[in-house]
Amino acid sequence: MNIKDVFKNNEEWIKRQVSTNQDYFTKLAEGQAPEILYIGCSDSRVTAEELMGIQPGEAFVHRNIANMVPNTDLNVMSVINYAVAHLKVNHVVVCGHYNCGGIKAAMEQADLGILNPWLRNIRDVYRIHHNELAAIEDDNKRYNRLVELNVQEQCINVIKTAEVQRAVRERGLTVHGWIFDIHSGTLVDLAIDFEKINNEIAQIYHID
Repeated sequence: MNIKDVFKNNEEWIKRQVSTNQDYFTKLAEGQAPEILYIGCSDSRVTAEELMGIQPGEAFVHRNIANMVPNTDLNVMSVINYAVAHLKVNHVVVCGHYNCGGIKAAMEQADLGILNPWLRNIRDVYRIHHNELAAIEDDNKRYNRLVELNVQEQCINVIKTAEVQRAVRERGLTVHGWIFDIHSGTLVDLAIDFEKINNEIAQIYHID
């Protein structure tokens, strides 16, 4: 891909938008009121708006390697705070995907330098669920299951935050764990039992 093509593509995109809606950019510039905070992976094959079939302005998007929500990362914590407390989103989605390179790297024992501290968060997920994962003999199935369990643990990390707990109580904000099946394009709801998780969170992580 020639980088100069990006600007040509941009021009064509502008023409398409204006041809169907003359006020498209005027409306876009008025501000945002998204319903969804989407936390996904930085993988170049997984684009949030396309896989959800939504338009700009409908989701506030944060992406990083392996869709992580570590409480030490000021970036993702700031995104959650802004989206939940100020934009007043009603849904927080953590979306992982099969064939995730970050998850794969965490399953290996190679020294990856600056990535090591980040991947340690994924290895912590493996440690928490070690018994279940160790019982899966097929490597690919174990890999996919870790992708799913990582989404679950990152959803729990979202629920631990004060602003999310407050929004759940005050306006019924909901947290969702999804997987994008890169082989078929299918979006899968993991149907995580958040009621049970919320009860556990309330006992240990509750913040007024």
